Amino acid sequence: MNKTLVSLLCVAAVLITACGGGGDDSPAPPPATEQVPTTVNSSVPAFISYLMALIASAADALEPVDVSAVTPVTDDAAEPSPVN
Repeated sequence: MNKTLVSLLCVAAVLITACGGGGDDSPAPPPATEQVPTTVNSSVPAFISYLMALIASAADALEPVDVSAVTPVTDDAAEPSPVN
């Protein structure tokens, strides 16, 4: 009885773990050098993360990005962020 229960639990655990993981069908965001995301204008951390993605990318061989729609937001109440 005990071996049957343990075997049944092991089989159930294997089946449960094998059933997970469906695919993520949402499209991947474009690289930082193709277009400016709309979230850049929403917050200071979003703007900084976009700039960090631009710095990390190899943008030397790519076309320039149109930044005319970018208006950096300011937050006078937030604490300063450390510079890395």
